Amino acid sequence: MSERLQPGDTAPAFTLPDADGKQVSLADHKGRKVIVYFYPAALTPGCTKQACDFTDNLDFLAGHGYDVIGVSPDKPEKLAKFREKEELKVTLVGDPEKKVLEAYGAYGEKKLYGKTVTGVIRSTVVVDEEGKVERALYNVKATGHVAKIIKDLGL
Repeated sequence: MSERLQPGDTAPAFTLPDADGKQVSLADHKGRKVIVYFYPAALTPGCTKQACDFTDNLDFLAGHGYDVIGVSPDKPEKLAKFREKEELKVTLVGDPEKKVLEAYGAYGEKKLYGKTVTGVIRSTVVVDEEGKVERALYNVKATGHVAKIIKDLGL
């Protein structure tokens, strides 16, 4: 079971391939705030809703100094299909080895339909301009989550 991050922790560095196979690093965003969200699988209803919500609010978030990166265990080819099908503008990266998911505490035991399973824990980590964790939210709901983040950040 991976350790959950706390505000003030240094956000684990990562470099992962995006939907085009291009490497995306957390370090590329130094000096900006980054919302890193973790979701179980591209092209599933909840994950689609969440990705569309982030896409719909991307300009608003960017205007307030936030970049958004979505992380799932999917391969770049599936992320590309997801992006095309749903016309997503948010940066999606794949972590098939689940190393980054584990480093962020977003992979482990969770309840699914009353059963305990091991998988991706839908989570959001807000990283400040210095690379420190500002907020770490775990077991978030796919629907309404982006609106809640915007409200919680006071934007």
